[in-house]
Parts: sequence; C-alpha cells; structure tokens
Amino acid sequence: MFSTIVFASVQGPAPRYVDPEAVVQRGRFFIYFNKISLVCRDGIAFNEISLEAMGKVLDRKTWPRISWRRPDRVGRSVPVISVINYKGGVGKTTTTANLAAELAWRGRKVLLLDLDSQASLTFSFIRPDQWSNDFEKNGTVKSWFDSFDSHSPIPLQSLIFQPQEITDHLRRSPRGEVHLVPSHLGLINVDLELATALGGASLNQAKVNFLRVHRRLRDALVPVVENFDFILIDCPPNFNIVTKNAIVASDYILVPAKPDYLSTLGIDYLKRNLDQLIHDFNEYVRLDKNNADDVIGPEIRGIVFTMIQIRNGQPIRSQATYISQTKRLGMPAFDAWIRENKTIFADAPEYGIPVVLKGYSIPTYRGIVREIEEFVSEFERRLS
Repeated sequence: MFSTIVFASVQGPAPRYVDPEAVVQRGRFFIYFNKISLVCRDGIAFNEISLEAMGKVLDRKTWPRISWRRPDRVGRSVPVISVINYKGGVGKTTTTANLAAELAWRGRKVLLLDLDSQASLTFSFIRPDQWSNDFEKNGTVKSWFDSFDSHSPIPLQSLIFQPQEITDHLRRSPRGEVHLVPSHLGLINVDLELATALGGASLNQAKVNFLRVHRRLRDALVPVVENFDFILIDCPPNFNIVTKNAIVASDYILVPAKPDYLSTLGIDYLKRNLDQLIHDFNEYVRLDKNNADDVIGPEIRGIVFTMIQIRNGQPIRSQATYISQTKRLGMPAFDAWIRENKTIFADAPEYGIPVVLKGYSIPTYRGIVREIEEFVSEFERRLS
C-alpha cells in the first residue's frame, strides 16, 4: 500500500492485465493510490491492483499523457472552465451563456457560476425583478463569500438553481440542463474583505492564509462537480482575488477577445499573471506536508475571437491582422469565431434564451447560430 496519496488523470488505452470488477460512470482514467482503484475511459472499474500492475499503469511509455490532479477529485471527469479577459465589452458573458446553452441542447448538464459583479450572465437568464425578490438577499455567490468565516457557512450547492425560461425551452424535447449560481452587484466589495484575510504575523502564516483564501471556491466545488458535465465560471474583467479563486478552481481557461488593439493587448499580460499565480500557489502548497500533491495547473484552452465583422466570408482586414498577431504570441486560438450583431445579442437576455437556441428565418442570424455551434463543437474537441 502506498503511504502517500497521488491522483492522476490519464488518457490512453485501458490496461489488459487487470480484470474488470464493475461498470461505473464513464470518464477519463483515474488512479487513487490510497484506495488502489482505477476508473478508465470505457467505463470499467478495477480494484486491488497489484503493485506490479500499478507500475505498468505509471509507465509513461505506455500511457504518456499524465496530468496530476488533486485527491478529492477522484472519479471526476467534469472540466471546470473559467472564462476571462481583462478587457470588458468583448462578448465574454455572451460567449459563456451561448456555450452553456448549446452544450445543454446537446444533452449536457451545465453549471454556470457568475463571479462578475456586473451580473450580466445572471440577468441573461433571470429578470432583474426576480433577482431582487428571490436572490438578492441570500441567494447569490456574494452570500456564499460573506458566510465563509461565519459560524454557519452557506454550502455553495444550496445556491444552485435552474432558470425557468431556458429550462422550459430545453424540456420541449429531451435535452440537458442549465443551472446557475447568481452574482450580486455588491460582489465588488467582497474582494476588499478577502484581502483583509491575507497577510500574517510570519511568512509561513501569510502563505497559509494565501492558500486558505484562494482555494475557497476550489474546495466548495468538490461536492458539486459530480452532478454536472461542465462547470463554466464567468469571471470579472480583472485579476483580483475573486478571479484568482476561479482560476485556482479551474482545469481550463477560455479567453474571448475582440480582435482589436485594446482587447488583445492584455492577453499576454493575462498569461504572465496566470503563470505567476500557478507558481505561487504550488510553491506554497508544497510546504504543507498534508497537501503537498494538491497542486494546480489550469491551461489556456484557447482564445475565441468575438464581435467579428465579416466581408466576403472572412474577418475584415484590420481584425484579421490582430488575429494573426495574437496567434504569433504562441497562444492557442479557436478556428471558429463569432461575428458581431448588436441587435440579435442585445435582445436575447430579455427573454432568458441565448441566441444559439432560437430559430431564425433571416440568413444572417442563422449564420451567427451556425458559428456558435461550430465554436462549441471545437470547444468539445479541445477538451476531449
């Protein structure tokens, strides 16, 4: 029996030298050493793996793609994706809402977590009066942050609900589901409160407090992930502590960007800050002998260009230039894009149904829906 807990997500063929014991939920490969168990991609579970077989499992020549994950995510194949850009007005929330809606239309169960104090994602699915009556006081992610240091903290899962309009739309035929944790306009003040919990009388205490503050969301999602196929986090357009909580909790980062000077300017800066956060968090967590393997490694899965102006079926020349410049930074970029149309996207939140789920007779509108569908297909391929 191994004395330390190590957890891995492995992509590769199922081992032929261990007999299957039970059929379990489909997912990626998982190894949890203190239980000596394996869940493989084709739905076969294995127990009581011998040390010799375990050595074969860890043979990087046989299974070369191994990415280490935290122990408390055993059996989890649910990707957590933060959607972020420093620049506002780039279609971040619109991209998040339509991505979730299309995934649900394809049968997926999606959780949306709105961490942006502007609450645009929240108001894309519920009316402001409904928010004021049913959620403002105790039903938002701000309530969860506020309760963290109280004697009775609110479980994050107690704030999850299904917006009625999109739920009714998806129920017209057997589809997936969209669930939401709403934001609050006062969430902007939470960052100041979180900052007061940082620091300490000694360097070690400061590092302990850093981990305690930045892993709050990560820990809160542990009992939630098994209920969903995707978790999408709409981040504020900054790199504050709330955003860092989202990144620490995430497996992947999605960056919507308008191909212009200001929108693409901060992408390289975002990458540097992301790398620094990962470095600091992992350096501090390794000082804790009980959680030395609880490191993070969120990856930027791609930049999706939005608000594209089309001419002859391609982005206009000025936008094409910025798309090329961004790709030269070495950042992964989606081949699919989403064109600009202020009318179609501006009207969608009023009815609680994202554009991608609506039927249109106008060819231009149908083209926009097709572009979103192509982006979602590419998104799924990149995460598979």
